[in-house]
Amino acid sequence: MRMRTAIIIGAGPAGLTAAFEILSQKTKVKPIVLEATERIGGISCTIKHNGNRIDLGGHRFFSKSDQVMDWWEKRMPAQGFASSDDLLIHRKQNWSIGGPDPQTTSRVMLIRNRVSRILYQRKLFDYPLSINFSTMTKLGIHKTVSAGLGYLKAQMTRGGKEHNLEDFLIKRFGKPLYTMFFKDYTQKVWGIHPKRISSAWGAQRIKGLSLFRVIWHSFRKMLVPMQISLNMKQKDRETSLIEKFLYPKYGPGHFWESVADDIIKMGGEIHIGHRVTGIVIEGDRVTVVETEKEGNSYHFFGEYIFSSMPIKDLFNCIKGELPPMEISEISQGLQYRDFMTVGVLVEKLSIKNSTRIKSVGEMIPDVWIYIQENDVKLCRLQVFNNWSPYMVSDHENTVWLGLEYMCHENDKEWKMNEGEFIEFAIDELVKLQIIERVNVLDACRIKVEKAYPAYFGTYDEFDRVKGYLNGLQNLYCMGRNGQHRYNNQDHSMLTAMKAVECMLDATLNKEELWSINAEKAYHETKARQKV
Repeated sequence: MRMRTAIIIGAGPAGLTAAFEILSQKTKVKPIVLEATERIGGISCTIKHNGNRIDLGGHRFFSKSDQVMDWWEKRMPAQGFASSDDLLIHRKQNWSIGGPDPQTTSRVMLIRNRVSRILYQRKLFDYPLSINFSTMTKLGIHKTVSAGLGYLKAQMTRGGKEHNLEDFLIKRFGKPLYTMFFKDYTQKVWGIHPKRISSAWGAQRIKGLSLFRVIWHSFRKMLVPMQISLNMKQKDRETSLIEKFLYPKYGPGHFWESVADDIIKMGGEIHIGHRVTGIVIEGDRVTVVETEKEGNSYHFFGEYIFSSMPIKDLFNCIKGELPPMEISEISQGLQYRDFMTVGVLVEKLSIKNSTRIKSVGEMIPDVWIYIQENDVKLCRLQVFNNWSPYMVSDHENTVWLGLEYMCHENDKEWKMNEGEFIEFAIDELVKLQIIERVNVLDACRIKVEKAYPAYFGTYDEFDRVKGYLNGLQNLYCMGRNGQHRYNNQDHSMLTAMKAVECMLDATLNKEELWSINAEKAYHETKARQKV
């Protein structure tokens, strides 16, 4: 059999998974990966700055899919962990579990406790909310009673259609809690009121999560204290309620860089800095993918095309036989949120550890903090020391923070120059009493366009776009932007695995590609099929 070619657009989790699967299954197909940026891993890349590492968005390696969990561990075994009593561990301590010492081994997954909280009215609340004395004290008796009554009212009137994200959230948490912990934060993240966002976003991201599930989870934790272990099976819990996850020693980007190295060793190609400028369509097939790099044009020919590029950009690149005008107009109405991270290195934090979790120098144990406050633009704060001490050059004497901002390319914050925006971000940390300006040692900013596909604009008509794309026989859309779906990393990988299956078996319906993480019981159904 002659060697065929698969052109893969994007070197993120979906693109690299597809390339690796094609090669590992010995398909007689050569994958050629085209990446527009100089980074490997897409939004799951890791940025290096003066010896410190930035994870864009915080990527927990956890999945309810055994296929994905096994895939990760084969590439990078879990041989190190942080104990539940000491999340912040000095470099000199041995993290190994009968395997290579992570001090000298780079391909290592650390098992981490998930500690996240919400900053609301300058107080830190557990995330997800814990129903305990501390929470009720911070909320106050009036808000606590109001939240309870609001939830009961929502359950008594639960029938009816969910017209938007606001309806979705109120039905599951009640109006008082929605107003306190969802409304302003959602508007800050997406730039519009939750009433204007499709309820599909809630079904996509939080699915079965509700106040009842949070209460039951909190009650079970009191009965059975959490034990850290190598058993990562947490299928009985909503993703928002998981308590431990895997994390690569040097961040998610290092994992995907390792996968990229393996792809090249197995005979695949990865071309960095190649921005796709043309997708030539003849009949019902894509025949050529055109790229541009440093002013030069390139043409790539392949029997199969895998795309994880934003659908809006894909349509802008189509040449040859053009899609119907109405389909193109829908594609151009799809909306995205752009993303900025500001890395801030400080000597110490102003807020101290008030939890039972031991830490170095009384530092907070959180991997991230959701900033609910509506007097700042900051959406979420990462503490990279707590993801992995190897993310920080001087882990014992400095704290490396990641400030996450969601915006649109037309927003004034996006248009600020780097120095101006860094000062703006530091001012917000000072305002929130998280740091003092005198303790800032270093800072940088990273911008990512079209980081999050949005569930407004022309999203309600997206099925027509999907129908057109499915009609292109050799095109397989996968990944977050490739399907215009707010997928997690594991879901993007599953779409790539399914795309490879479709490539190898023409009798499979490509509609299966779009069903991954689209239905509430997707993983549970798959699990039952294996039993």
